[in-house]
Amino acid sequence: MEQKALRKLLEKVSQGDLTVDEAMLGIKSMPFEDLGFAKLDYHRGVRQGVSEVIYGDGKTPEQIVEIAEHMLNKGQETVLITRLDKEGASLVSETLPFMYCDIGKVGIVGKMPEKRTKEAIVIATGGTSDMPVAEEAALTAEALGNKVLRLYDVGVAGIHRLFAHMEQIMTAKVIIAIAGMEGALASVIGGLADCPVIAVPTSIGYGASFGGIAPLLSMLNSCASGVSVVNIDNGFGAGYLASMINHIGEK
Repeated sequence: MEQKALRKLLEKVSQGDLTVDEAMLGIKSMPFEDLGFAKLDYHRGVRQGVSEVIYGDGKTPEQIVEIAEHMLNKGQETVLITRLDKEGASLVSETLPFMYCDIGKVGIVGKMPEKRTKEAIVIATGGTSDMPVAEEAALTAEALGNKVLRLYDVGVAGIHRLFAHMEQIMTAKVIIAIAGMEGALASVIGGLADCPVIAVPTSIGYGASFGGIAPLLSMLNSCASGVSVVNIDNGFGAGYLASMINHIGEK
């Protein structure tokens, strides 16, 4: 149950449209529901402000559909599905209101929320090959009510491309810097911006990048202050964290 749904429930009690016992029954059903193959955490939206997200990799399309249907029936308006392949997306689209991004392997069931802040989350990538991770981050942030500004293919091999966006970088509230190879983009942006920079190493690169280990270590050893790092290819984690930073002060 999302915070909005809980608030509506309490408002009905306040207005006399719902008895205390009826409201208690609704609240008792909030914590989780056991589907046998999954236990859906309906209390997460109330507890953390963001409802549960479906991690699609390893789940069958049928399981994803059933989970999403139960979430919608419990009042969740936007269901985010990450690491969703085309087969799963095709099945979900047959039964539920759905949009799908093939590049980021992200599916969204239901309606996209309104943008809750004026500031945009800036997402910069070293190269075009980093776009799958960037789109996972971008769509996660958008599904959580954020504007997103995409700055793709602005890596250090042609640093003038990055400098062409100095105004956006130096006025941002939070930036996600995504890069493979040696992962230098995060340090460069960290040395220019006065806001938190979330670095995402990607598995893009030749053999000595070790599937993202090299950029991960470079980002962890960044000499620029204010740079923090999420796991390799973890666009979702970066988009979620950036959303939390972007919404600070809302409450």
